[in-house]
Amino acid sequence: MAKLICIAAAAMLLLAGCQIAPRDSTRPARTKLAAPLVVVPVEQYGHALIVTSSWDRHGPYHFLIDTGSSLTHVSPELANRYRVRNAPPTGIPPVRVRSANGDITELPTTVIEQIDLGDAHFEDVPVSIYDCSALSAHFGIKIDGILGFSLFRDTRLTLDYPQSRVILAPAKSNALVPGTTLPSTNAQSLPFVPVRLGDREIAMLVDSGSDATLNLDPTGLNLSYRAPPRPAVLVGTLTGDHLQESARLNSALQIGNYTVPEPIVYLNESLNSIGGGLLRRFSITFDQAKKNVTFYREARAPVTVPSKRSTGLSFSKTPAYWRVAGVVPDSPATWANVQAGDLVSRINGEPVAQWNFHRYERLIAEAEEVTYTFLRGNEETDRTLAVFLLVP
Repeated sequence: MAKLICIAAAAMLLLAGCQIAPRDSTRPARTKLAAPLVVVPVEQYGHALIVTSSWDRHGPYHFLIDTGSSLTHVSPELANRYRVRNAPPTGIPPVRVRSANGDITELPTTVIEQIDLGDAHFEDVPVSIYDCSALSAHFGIKIDGILGFSLFRDTRLTLDYPQSRVILAPAKSNALVPGTTLPSTNAQSLPFVPVRLGDREIAMLVDSGSDATLNLDPTGLNLSYRAPPRPAVLVGTLTGDHLQESARLNSALQIGNYTVPEPIVYLNESLNSIGGGLLRRFSITFDQAKKNVTFYREARAPVTVPSKRSTGLSFSKTPAYWRVAGVVPDSPATWANVQAGDLVSRINGEPVAQWNFHRYERLIAEAEEVTYTFLRGNEETDRTLAVFLLVP
């Protein structure tokens, strides 16, 4: 089981924990669309949307689209290439992050000349400078940046998961958008919408940067579970790695006119959000000018969330080996005495370099067991782990 990537929530909380920048300081100075509708293909890696764009000889560039981040983050290479010379201060304080070992560092902020997505051109974009190598290893492609919600402030943004595309329109477009429209509070320049969970209304962040179905703070909600909470996934964020519990609820989630019976949730102590694991069933339009979010799907039937499968392992990936980052208690990995820090060099006899994101996810979804080759010193040892239902 790969790490659950949740850069979005981390970025929001980091900015909130420091000093919130003035509302307009995170948006591009200029946004230009070459057509009334700009359609950009995206590729889905798990539940994440990654857009590829080329506008110079150094591309193509790959960006993760993250509506849960108020700020855009780019790699040091991209920042150095496009940094605006003698740029005025961004008005954004450095982003403070805590590493997995507890050290606190700051991500510097700057302004870069441009980001192009097909026929959409964004100029003088405020960014933080973030080393994307961990994301690149996770997805198996070079990630050059994370596109935050404020980048699209002057557009109407549609994330069309079913058609694997992004649609950009002018912010003041009056075209009708089908689906169920919810008011957005845009707290901290982020899209929060009201939903119903059982008999209670709560505000949830619409967070395309999270791989989860739902992230939920259970405090005061008196939740009832069909499958009780258990330690489940290692969440990789800007602030380090965190083990989260997952569960399946007895109650239903209501998003406007759409019902999600008994959803799987990831429990945390700070944030309620709808992640890519559920968003991928919809086409979602964000109208920041009118402060609303519209959800649409062709089928009106309830949205079912399938069981989650795992061998009990989470990994940090490099091309040469995968390091075990977390082990689910009382799982096949535990019974095989696998421990955090162990190195895996092969999966089913093939080097880990041959297992990209899509292939490994399909393996976990379909296989009954997986054989991992563990490397200790110069010795390799095979261990076969059963795939089980992590959350029924």
